[in-house]
Amino acid sequence: MPAMPEAQITRYQNWLRSERGLQFDSYDALWQWSVDDLPGFWGSIWDYFEVESPTPYRQVIAAEVMPGAQWFEGAQLNYARQVLRHVEKADAAGCPAIVFADEPMLASGALSELSWPELKRQVAALALALREMGVQRGDRVGAVLANRPETAVAFLACASIGAIWSICSPDMGPVSVLDRFRQIEPKVLIAADGYRWGGQAYDRREVLAELLPELPSVEQLILWRHLDIAAPLPELPGRQVHDLASLLSASGPAVDAFEPEWLPFDQPLWVVYSSGTTGLPKPIVHGHGGVMLEALKCGTLHNNFGPSALTGERFHWFSSTGWIMWNSQVAGLLGGTTLCIYDGNPAGANGPGQPPDWGTLWRFAGAAGVTFFGAGAAFYSACLKAGTLPQREADLSKLRAIGSTGSPLAEDAYRWIWAQLPKVDGQDIWIATISGGTDFAGAFIAGLPTLPVIAGEMQCRCRVPQSSPGAKPARPCSMKSASWSASSRCPRCLCTSGVTSMGSGCTTAISTCFPASGAMATGSA
Repeated sequence: MPAMPEAQITRYQNWLRSERGLQFDSYDALWQWSVDDLPGFWGSIWDYFEVESPTPYRQVIAAEVMPGAQWFEGAQLNYARQVLRHVEKADAAGCPAIVFADEPMLASGALSELSWPELKRQVAALALALREMGVQRGDRVGAVLANRPETAVAFLACASIGAIWSICSPDMGPVSVLDRFRQIEPKVLIAADGYRWGGQAYDRREVLAELLPELPSVEQLILWRHLDIAAPLPELPGRQVHDLASLLSASGPAVDAFEPEWLPFDQPLWVVYSSGTTGLPKPIVHGHGGVMLEALKCGTLHNNFGPSALTGERFHWFSSTGWIMWNSQVAGLLGGTTLCIYDGNPAGANGPGQPPDWGTLWRFAGAAGVTFFGAGAAFYSACLKAGTLPQREADLSKLRAIGSTGSPLAEDAYRWIWAQLPKVDGQDIWIATISGGTDFAGAFIAGLPTLPVIAGEMQCRCRVPQSSPGAKPARPCSMKSASWSASSRCPRCLCTSGVTSMGSGCTTAISTCFPASGAMATGSA
């Protein structure tokens, strides 16, 4: 049975006591301090996680107002740099960066591993290629890719040079993709020729051919020949076409010497989207600094996973690339945690007309040695209803925590998890349910390993509206739309429609409205 390491939240509280002279008798007291003293709390997160900056920040927060707050002015950082700082220690400890399987691989019992040095090399190789294509800081790069190591590499390559990443799942239709990418005008498109799901291959080259004429901003296409590696690259008049595998294979002195750029704290990192149920999907911008601090805080202190070199952690959260949990999954790398990625149908590769196989992800978890297993609440309910017996599917002895989100986890699902999964130190496995959203790429409510778990209930609040660096408007940019998830008027333009059109020479910050309830605004640092 796995032993639960010392809780990360306990380590943090011990650090606060020794480094700040702060002692809290309960989590509630710690939480209240984090709300009452924003500079003190977020400054401690910066120092605790040893965030690197070549220039000091002038103050943690200027003007505690929304919109308009400025966080860590003067600081410089980079999401990709925070990830790659773990290369030497993690590799020396024998920890891979990514463990991966797709449907054919899992069926054959095979897994692949991407080492930390190889992750660094591939990120550098693609980043340099993007620079050669003319991609500059602030340019948008669109991707239509599945949940695979190559996708994580492509994202980090964009982040490393200050380009703004945005991704759609390859199963999305052309209209859905265009509704998103037309608004952000990507300069480069990275796309796969297809994907595999449920035992079938889906060729998406025709869809790609529909997309490109409708995206005149795209100057370069990077194609990942996944289904047909021998197929010739398409010829596109007026556009250059590159092979992703070839770009990732580059090596040499320039690749070895590459370092991610130092960027302002609020440099845009990615664009994600609302669901589009009430009109066009609304683009939401998040920044390097805000996302990084929120992810380190939530992933480490609440989900309780730290550097794999110290804890042996292996983190899996099943997601498609169209869900914000893909972003949260990749964020595990920020803390030096090994990611375990599965690309395929969680109900198995049996094909149409065949019964679902809800043991698929459990077999992957066992083969990959997963310690923290996350999925949508619907997955656990499906396993329960199907009578799935995870411990008969695989050796899950390394598993110590279960994560859930996407919808409420029913009481009977809690009980099924406790009954069907191995005990940890003689206790029921810890269930960490979270509730947050795309709006800020974080959680309002989360788990905590030092608190009791009650079936049907979530453990603790972990933030309040407007209380983090992830809750402020982005800097001005040239995207054609700014968007809000609120129904009331924007305080800057009085827009009530959710989207306001803007010209290419826009000087208005991507801003946010306040819902009538006063809940959190959606723009991100």
